[in-house]
Amino acid sequence: LQVKKAIMRHPQVLSYSVENNLKPTVQWLRGLGLDAARVAKVFIRLPSLFGHSLENKLKSTVQWLKDSGLDDARVAKVIA
Repeated sequence: LQVKKAIMRHPQVLSYSVENNLKPTVQWLRGLGLDAARVAKVFIRLPSLFGHSLENKLKSTVQWLKDSGLDDARVAKVIA
């Protein structure tokens, strides 16, 4: 039901490539320390995140957070 709501809010998620968008973003989020439940929560709350470029948008934003003094645990908390 929550996934349905996320898709209704952001139907573009249906056009995201599993191999180019969804899978790499899930793996990257898991690498930041988010467990599967927290990744699902991110998807439900912000499905558009999975359409952003890892290299050009997401990684640079996380690096900015780290450069601002946040450790990995706090970065994961900010994302989730």
